[in-house]
Amino acid sequence: MPGKVITGAADSEAAVDKWLLDTVGMPEKLHMRLRREGGIQWKGDRLRLALFPDREAGIEPVWQEQELDVLHEDDFCLVVHKPAGMAVHPDGSGVGVTLDHLVASHYAASGGGVAVRHIHRLDKDTTGPVLYAKNEFAQLVLDEGMREKTISRQYVAIVKGVVPPTLKVIDAPIGRDRHHAVRRRVSPGGQAAVTRITGCKVLRGASLLKVQLETGRTHQIRVHLSHMGYPLYGDELYGGPAWVGATGVSTRVQAWLKTDSPSGSSGSDRQALHGELLMFSHPWSGEQLAVNDPWPEDMLRLRDLLAGGPQV
Repeated sequence: MPGKVITGAADSEAAVDKWLLDTVGMPEKLHMRLRREGGIQWKGDRLRLALFPDREAGIEPVWQEQELDVLHEDDFCLVVHKPAGMAVHPDGSGVGVTLDHLVASHYAASGGGVAVRHIHRLDKDTTGPVLYAKNEFAQLVLDEGMREKTISRQYVAIVKGVVPPTLKVIDAPIGRDRHHAVRRRVSPGGQAAVTRITGCKVLRGASLLKVQLETGRTHQIRVHLSHMGYPLYGDELYGGPAWVGATGVSTRVQAWLKTDSPSGSSGSDRQALHGELLMFSHPWSGEQLAVNDPWPEDMLRLRDLLAGGPQV
């Protein structure tokens, strides 16, 4: 109900268009389609928009005993926790359950009619929040937010070595490693990549870092920190030490560290990287949202071990 801005206008249709484009920030592409399909109607003092048409999920739902960990949900957005060992979307092989499969089952349980649209991704073995758009309007606005860097992601990383307090920004282009199909590397001919270190706590021969991305290159945090001489624990691909056995601790402590966690990782076969905070503007209201994702148990165990560990 936009109010007098439309009811008091001489040309209500023009006022509706102006309000949608200027005040709401509706993308022009969507505005044109809704106009063409009759999805914008002004009746009495109410504006009706066809923003929630039924859509196919686009991926088969997969049902599992463990429920999807929903961190935030409303009519426009969904934020869920991604556990370790799970990709965000299928890789084309047809093997394995992905986060998109679980989101499809979540939508189906709520009545369906919502397409699965992830806005960003995380590496398979990185944990943290993933943002989904629940309609085309939200997808267009949030995609623009990613391009304009108004969607902020804060990570925590546990790395080998003592990172100096002077290291605040890593600005180094990232490209493919021609000697390895998966690995990336810092390369003068690569894409621009900027990583900011916003906090550092020194542990035993290691550092706990707070990291924010200004760009979203593949493996960016892992590549940048390894390039600076501080590879992540568990990141074998980029020269990181193993979680277990790397600190010269007793067998009992190693067993304590490897205890299974809700994330599904033993803590010895993935990089010690977790997205702990996702910040973005709500696509419809513009409200600033900050969605926290608690640390998984395996990283808590590694942090505690490197900070002193259990008394055994």
